[in-house]
Parts: sequence; structure tokens; C-alpha cells
Amino acid sequence: MMIRPYLLCRDREFDFEQDLPPQESEMVEDLEIDTLLEVMVGGDRSLEKVIRTIFLLGSRDAATIEYRQGIVQDCLRHPDAIRNIYDIAVEAVQTRKEQALGIYAMSSSPSLVLSSAVKLLRMLIDMIDKLKEAVLRDDLAFASQGLGQFCEMLGGELNDDYLSSLRGHLDELDLQEGVFVSAELGTGNIGTNYVLHQPENRGAGWMQRVFNVEDASSYRFRINPRHEGSSRALEQLKYLGISAVANALAQSADNLLRFFDLLRKELCLYIGCINLAEKLADIGCPITFPEIRGLQERSLCCEELYDICLALTMEDRPVGNDVGAEDKGLFIITGANKGGKTTFLRSVGLAQLMMQAGMFVPAESYRADMCSGLFTHFRRREDEAMESGKLEEELRRMDDIVSNLQEDCMVLLNESFAATNDREGSEIARQIVAAFMQKGVKVLFVTHLQGFAHSAYRQQADNTVFLRAERKPDGQRTYRMIEAEPLRTSYGKDLFRRIFEAG
Repeated sequence: MMIRPYLLCRDREFDFEQDLPPQESEMVEDLEIDTLLEVMVGGDRSLEKVIRTIFLLGSRDAATIEYRQGIVQDCLRHPDAIRNIYDIAVEAVQTRKEQALGIYAMSSSPSLVLSSAVKLLRMLIDMIDKLKEAVLRDDLAFASQGLGQFCEMLGGELNDDYLSSLRGHLDELDLQEGVFVSAELGTGNIGTNYVLHQPENRGAGWMQRVFNVEDASSYRFRINPRHEGSSRALEQLKYLGISAVANALAQSADNLLRFFDLLRKELCLYIGCINLAEKLADIGCPITFPEIRGLQERSLCCEELYDICLALTMEDRPVGNDVGAEDKGLFIITGANKGGKTTFLRSVGLAQLMMQAGMFVPAESYRADMCSGLFTHFRRREDEAMESGKLEEELRRMDDIVSNLQEDCMVLLNESFAATNDREGSEIARQIVAAFMQKGVKVLFVTHLQGFAHSAYRQQADNTVFLRAERKPDGQRTYRMIEAEPLRTSYGKDLFRRIFEAG
């Protein structure tokens, strides 16, 4: 019986061996994803690789995302139960490691393979009992399809009668009453079609067992136990008789172990969500489950969207942003230095990844379209070890993005092409953004390139939104983005006064 948890996808296993997205390391650095993953892991380093893989790969299927969202909601309602289920899966996987004999390492000895498989299967069946006890409780009202079908599988395919039957078969395979093998004679009187049977005196009365009353229709012989050649011949017959059964039992053990290992891996995301939600609740930050739009729909509508990594670093609720943009594919973000533009850009990227992983997002409400891939192009600090110019380095990274770009991707640009003068940088930005639009790519661009921003504003394209970092008349930054025309200043004098006049 092939049993699978199916907690990440409705009807198939999640492939944990997939390649991570192109430019994964740049995206992790630009969005500070390690800060988020550190909280999700919660000190259990065994969660890290699995959560990172699921988080960065995400899904492009709305039904799969909603399927996971339902499970996350169940997990947040019953965190202790989910952690208990995870601990049982970990214990079951650890059981294999504690089996020092190793089933497959002893394939040359079917007897040892068989006895080890019997022992391991008994332990795993006990784990299934523990799992059923943890899951099939009256006070656990799982509402999600994923956990609902998981419970049905445990209560149906792995019901008590079935497990009792398995235990009975394992008792028989202890072979305490010896090995009863039948065979046929093949070509050259060589034995073939060896079959292991239940012991022939199974069910016999105690008197027949004691006095070994033989069936008159059978033929028997005895060998001298000191005759080495005969002993080897009998051992070979035993080998042939139990080999197929031993392999089948080893495969059954492997199937159960795979089930528990998949259960452990698939629960990693949900354990991470529980850890993260509890941390955000402690610091008073809201979460919501996003509304998902299709790949070719364009939507970014949110209330109080905040940078979750900033919240986790500050351990406080940061300023959130409201955006209402339907059918918009280009967002040009300008405004005062240190006004929260990069933070806003990062908040959108992180929310996109969290949504497509099937998680909640850091906002009061959130609605967005899926993307077929996320790319980031953030300005890098000056690197004295760079062998080429800064603009050349930026263009090389952009070339890497373009090489992997496809329709319905999202690109986050943060002060790109600022390594040259405004005129040259604006022309580069215009050409690249125009190519992205033609390709059907969604772009969010934080920029100080005034030529580019004002040229785009004059065109007033229907699919473009202009956001500006709000600045009060007295120079105070609110760290909120407002929909407004780009200005011809970034208020660098404010920073000068803040730094030098304060001293």
C-alpha cells in the first residue's frame, strides 16, 4: 500500500529536489529573507533547508496556494496538535537511524533482512497508532481539505483492523516454527518457483505438536546436524525460500519510512508558519490570508502592508502602506531619501513570496496576482574588490535577469542604473522598462532618475502607478507611500541638516 500525506499538493508529492529559482542568492540578500527564515526555523535547523526550498519555489497554481492556506489556518487553530504530529514523524524517521543493522546493507542475508524488516515494521506500526491517536481526536475539528483527507486516510486505509492484520502477519514472519518452503523441479531437476508457506503444523493440537504425528502421504528425511555440506544446502534452500518475502517486507518498511519522512518534510512549512505567527502576535503585527489573482491579471491592493523582516528585527510594528491598484503593471516609486521606499519595495517582494508559498502575508488585507518568477535588482554598495565599473556590474546582473525572464514575472528594481548620470541612466531605464512591459513583466521601480520618472509621468500610461514617499512640510518622513507626481528633488538637504546640524 502506497500512502502519502499530500499536505503541500492535493494529489501529488512535492518535489524537494527541484532546482531553486535563478538568482536565488541575490533575491535572498536583497529581501533579507534569512531574517524571516530564522524565525520560522525557531532553533530547529532541520527545518531550514526544507522551508527555504518551499518558500523560494512557491506555486503558480491558485488552487494549490489556497489548499495550503487552508492547512495553515488549521495549524494556527491547533498549533500543539500539529507540533505533536511533527514530533511523531521525526521520531519515526529517527527509528530508522537507530536500526544499526540496516536492512539494505544486509541484502546478502535474507534471514537478517527479514528479521530486521519485521522489527522495523512493528515499530513503525506503533508509530502509526501514535499518529492516529494524535490526529483522530474529537476536539480536533480540521476544516481544511488537506488535513481532512489526511485524517480520512489514517482512519480508512490504516484502520485498526488493517493494522491488527499486519501485526498478525508479522508474528507469522518471525518464523519461530521453522521455515516451510515449497518448490518445483525445473530444467535439469534444478529447483524453481520457491514459495514460503505458513508452517505446516499451524493450528495443530498440542498432542500432535509434542509427538510430531506425521502425515502418511508426506515424505521426510533427516540430516546429521554435523554435516557441513548438508547444512549449507539447507541454508541455500532457506535463502531461496525467504528471499522474495524478505525483499517485499523491506520494501514495505521503506514505504512506511517514506511516508513518515514526507510527513516530516511537508509539515516543516506549517511548523514554520506557526513559529512565525506566534512571533508576530507577540510584537503586535497583523497577518492576513491574501486573495489570489491569476498570472495574467494585474492587482496590488493592500492595507497596512509592512516589511515583515523589519518587524522581526525591530520586534515592533513598522509603518504599513495602503495601495489600491488594479490592472497596473508598472509602479514607479520616487520621493525623499530615507523615506521608506526600499522598505516598501521589500515588503511587496516578501508578501509575494509568502503568498505563493501558501502562507499568510504581513498586512491587514492583501490582494495580488501571482507571478511566474520573482527577480530583484537592488543597488549594491561600493565594492573595492570589483574588477569592473559599477554600471557594468549592474548591467551584468540585469543581463542575468533578462536571460531567465519569462512572461508574468515580477521584477523589483531598487535605484538601478544610478551609477551613471541622470540622462544616461534614465535612457537605460526607459529601454529596459519598455522591454519588460512588452514581455508582460510586472515592474516595481524605486528610482531617483528624474528624467525617467518625469518622462513616464508625462506619458500617463494607463497601466502605470506613481507612488511617492511622503514628506511633511517640516521635513518629517512618515514612511508611507502616497499616489502622487514625482518631484524634482529627493530632499538631500534634509539629510544634510539632520546629520550635520544635529552635531
